[in-house]
Amino acid sequence: MLMPILQIHSEDMPAYAIVCGDPARAEKISRKLEQARELAFSREYRTFVGLYEGVQIAVVSHGVGSPGAAVCFEELIRAGVTTLIRVGTAGSYTADYPAGSVIVSTAAVRTDGLTRQLVPDGFPAVADIGVTQALIEAAREQGNADATTFAGKVGVGITVTLDAFFAGVEEIPHRKYKQAGALAAEMEIAALYIVSTLRGARAGAIVAIDGFADSDLAAEYDPHTDAVGQAVEREINAALAALVALARQDQA
Repeated sequence: MLMPILQIHSEDMPAYAIVCGDPARAEKISRKLEQARELAFSREYRTFVGLYEGVQIAVVSHGVGSPGAAVCFEELIRAGVTTLIRVGTAGSYTADYPAGSVIVSTAAVRTDGLTRQLVPDGFPAVADIGVTQALIEAAREQGNADATTFAGKVGVGITVTLDAFFAGVEEIPHRKYKQAGALAAEMEIAALYIVSTLRGARAGAIVAIDGFADSDLAAEYDPHTDAVGQAVEREINAALAALVALARQDQA
């Protein structure tokens, strides 16, 4: 069956997928796969499939923001994907996790508009516990393996999903989210968790910190530093390792 927006066929799709915002990052991740092939590049949605340690994995880009990303998640699940992990970047709310750190998202604060059209306001956006545990273990193993160059930390906690990237005249209550214990802000995780919950898939997310969302800590934004690049590499490797671990658990 053809997915009309992603332009992929369900018979080509495995059960496990990594999703990311940037089509170029999807291509970068695909280079880690054996027998990788590109299935489609439609709009912002670029899809690859290949093998990683014997497990069939898809890598798909979803663009920026929850509405477009939700289209990607919906069609992947309709095509047969049952486990999704988002890798991306986020702005930190705390000096404890500066640029170069990695955070595993256990749940997302739903400040986006998309999920309000899918579920009631009080409904939580929560990661699958098994996917989350696999990501935590893999991320910490990555940190241990890269101990000589590891500059950041691995955090575990709640993230915030926003629609606005740049500030307007309305103030985003970053300080309140920080005071409530949220660790970072990004733009798609809530959509991933809600769509996956509604459609019976399991999902998790890991993000590399590329700067501060908290205005008290804000510095010049530069997502292209060596520290951020190393964190992105670690999160990709952690997501791949987590999917392999989950696939092996599923097969046991």
